[in-house]
Amino acid sequence: MIVEPLTGSAIAAAIPALARLRIAVFAEWPYLYAGDLAYEERYLAGFAAEAGALLVVARDGETIVGASTASPMAGQDEDIRAPVATAGFDVARICYFGESVLLPEYRGRGLGHAFFDAREAHARAMGHTTAMFASVIRPKDHPARPAGHRPHDAFWQGRGYAPVAGLTCQIAWKDHGEEAETSKPLQFWAHAL
Repeated sequence: MIVEPLTGSAIAAAIPALARLRIAVFAEWPYLYAGDLAYEERYLAGFAAEAGALLVVARDGETIVGASTASPMAGQDEDIRAPVATAGFDVARICYFGESVLLPEYRGRGLGHAFFDAREAHARAMGHTTAMFASVIRPKDHPARPAGHRPHDAFWQGRGYAPVAGLTCQIAWKDHGEEAETSKPLQFWAHAL
């Protein structure tokens, strides 16, 4: 296994693999995302064009089996950036950690920690003092919730992250089985770097 941080033009070559990973992994609980490859590639091209964007990839040989992203909060879409700014945070000092996707057969090998290590190092190198990410909030009685599901909260808390009380955002996507996109609430988590 190789974990490699990519920046600048090096990100572009990995976008198709990241798009496929996002569709596969986000189809799972709790995101239940009904992804579209064309949309993903457009969205990720925008991410790759951001100054300060980082893509961390995990490779098994030449195959990308996991990926994680980070970029400045100041460059995020309004639906992510605005609630953070309204809550009084200086968005110029925050690095936003986007997706972290890993195929199931590669989980439990320490790659999640490697993703966080690389993103935190990148954020510090850019002069950010806080790292933030947002995770979807689903009802405990949601019919698609798998029996015995364990959320990632303990892992995130072990890395020093905590939910920011009252700080959420709304992002729309289409769940599997939905006819159209619906807005979902996401909880922000933060960690001082």
